[in-house]
Amino acid sequence: MAKLNVNGRVIEFEVEDDTPLLWALREQLGLTGTKYGCGVAQCGACTVHVDGAAVRSCSMPVSAFDETQKIVTIEGLSPDSSHPIQQAWLALDVPQCGFCQSGMIMAAAALLAATPRPTEAQIREEVTNICRCGTYNRVIAGIQRAAGVSTAG
Repeated sequence: MAKLNVNGRVIEFEVEDDTPLLWALREQLGLTGTKYGCGVAQCGACTVHVDGAAVRSCSMPVSAFDETQKIVTIEGLSPDSSHPIQQAWLALDVPQCGFCQSGMIMAAAALLAATPRPTEAQIREEVTNICRCGTYNRVIAGIQRAAGVSTAG
């Protein structure tokens, strides 16, 4: 059994202790916005927040968490897609295929929570998610827009 605080609700459910958090979220809790990409914490498609920090959930076992830690998935980021990152993504048409975007949005939201007005260098250093479509310039522009940073030269 596991007892986790996910998206503001404490949920108790049956799962093996060594099950990666990603699969518990997707399979046991039905929160399929968090994506499987690589399974080895390199691509970032599985990024969620744990106590506000971006965490790659594919390599962390459920047993590493308890109900005192606040886990937020893409579904819990904003009930109506009004988070500044989500609004910037829509305004700039950031995603191409979109597969990586839930993890990218979660990484960007964690960055802005910690660093409200990041430089381009900070964005490149902190948001290390992989996008197979290569929309990195639009990701940077989206983060800057959400932060209120002018990108006009």
